[in-house]
Amino acid sequence: MHSDPRDILLKSPMTWMQVIIIGITIGLNGLDGFDVLSISYASPGIMQEWGIDRGVLGLVLVAELVGMAFGSIFLGGVADKIGRRPLMLGCLVLMAVGMMMVTTIDKTTANGLAMLSAWRVVTGLGIGGMLAAVNAVAAEFANAKNKHLSVSLMSIGYPAVGAIGGVVASWLLQSHDWRAVFYFGCATTVVFITIVFFLIPESVHWLARKQPAGALEKINRAMKLIGQPTVAALPAVSEETRKRSVTDIFRPGLIATTIICAAAYFLHITTFYYILKWVPVIVVQLGFQAATAGSVLTWYMAGGATGGVVLGFLTIRYSVKILTMAVLALSTVLVMIFGQIAQPPADIGSLGLVCFFAGFFTNAGIVGLYAIFAHAYPTHVRATGTGFAIGVGRGGSVLAPAVAGFLFQGGYGVPSISIVMALGSLLGAGVLTFLKLRPDAPETEPTQTSAAPARNLGSAVAQGR
Repeated sequence: MHSDPRDILLKSPMTWMQVIIIGITIGLNGLDGFDVLSISYASPGIMQEWGIDRGVLGLVLVAELVGMAFGSIFLGGVADKIGRRPLMLGCLVLMAVGMMMVTTIDKTTANGLAMLSAWRVVTGLGIGGMLAAVNAVAAEFANAKNKHLSVSLMSIGYPAVGAIGGVVASWLLQSHDWRAVFYFGCATTVVFITIVFFLIPESVHWLARKQPAGALEKINRAMKLIGQPTVAALPAVSEETRKRSVTDIFRPGLIATTIICAAAYFLHITTFYYILKWVPVIVVQLGFQAATAGSVLTWYMAGGATGGVVLGFLTIRYSVKILTMAVLALSTVLVMIFGQIAQPPADIGSLGLVCFFAGFFTNAGIVGLYAIFAHAYPTHVRATGTGFAIGVGRGGSVLAPAVAGFLFQGGYGVPSISIVMALGSLLGAGVLTFLKLRPDAPETEPTQTSAAPARNLGSAVAQGR
């Protein structure tokens, strides 16, 4: 019997069940990628059936992003208050309901567009809240050595699973209308509800710090499920620690971290979404078919998945902050290169290759930022801090396509616009230079009667990195 289950998880080798839980988080994050790409596939069908133009459809797409932003910002705190597991299940239910209800709206229904937008907001709320909780789960079910790797692998679900879902959506639309995309999304979400319910217990880190009723039994049930030793008693936690608030991310000690993380994510996401949203349009304008443009975007997503995996393994040996700053700088270079070669006469092979490496570095930057969020925030605000940064970053996902579109309308060419949009990643790297990541930041909390054990635990984390 050991005294602190968190110490066991940090220092013990990961079991197969812990690896499976990390795998599930990859799929959960992939639901975000699927939703972003699936609405793009479904949009032409919606426009044709409803007789709406791109401007009106854009309002629907913005509603989805607004939902994601609010879900990340406000529901992340819920995960720190009531636990990761109930929030994940609740958000999955919101997503399933939102996707299904979209298919029931008829164009002849009064306020049909408003209802469509409202259900997209509901789906976005679910996705936003779940992302904050899943990031915490990936960090808290990993040991110290593999914490950054686990968060990094979770993050690749967006491009990897999202791209696969996009292929499925494209296949469904060959013989069905746009609703089939959302039927598939709803069914997949329901499957994940079952998986999470049976295979992901509540976070041991959260239970050990919060200590709700029946905490010891819940901790030992979770430890048995993941194949780790049980504990005889709960670790000593002061009343002051248990009452810590999620608003701590805005208080001295963490507010600088919050501002830096949110700003870096926002700036980099503008570069990421510039490529994600404008590559198909740019490639078509170069004279290639729409299907060819889609393949270039697929290369971008494939590069993103590869970059996330590579960066994840590098975090085992090297500083996650330095790695992230490096890939953000390289993101800037690759997006600028894309702008230079995306001119007639363009070669589709070169475009695909450059987009692969652009995806490699831009998504590796996102993966690195997710790992930084999990490292920078202690358990009691990990989901809150992550959610706030992601929510603010969603603003960048809205801003990037709009700014690029404004520049295109102003008569600027792809090379010039790519230089401007690439600067988001470079500025993000610059912001990160001000971030101070203490070696004991991920787990340090005054959970003991003296400060020494907490420092020792932080040292264990630092050595595990």
